[in-house]
Amino acid sequence: MKQIKIHSSTEVTTQKEAVLWHLGRYGSLTSWEAIKEYGITRLSHYILVLRKEGYDIVSIPIERVTRFGKPATIVKYQYVQPHGQLNLEI
Repeated sequence: MKQIKIHSSTEVTTQKEAVLWHLGRYGSLTSWEAIKEYGITRLSHYILVLRKEGYDIVSIPIERVTRFGKPATIVKYQYVQPHGQLNLEI
């Protein structure tokens, strides 16, 4: 699997790079965080693209209750660092 190699936020020029940078920096990302922080409304698209490029990103379902008291499931995407690599370059 590929390791994230974005060294600073100044290297981020696209939404895909923003997703990759965030995953490398913080380890996980939800759609709501992507919307608030980067204006990304189609996070799942970028996750699919990054997975196809060889990044190991897992989907973790999280149960929540909506403002109307209804159950809902959201997804947190989490980057899995390649085995044998201790230092993650961001």
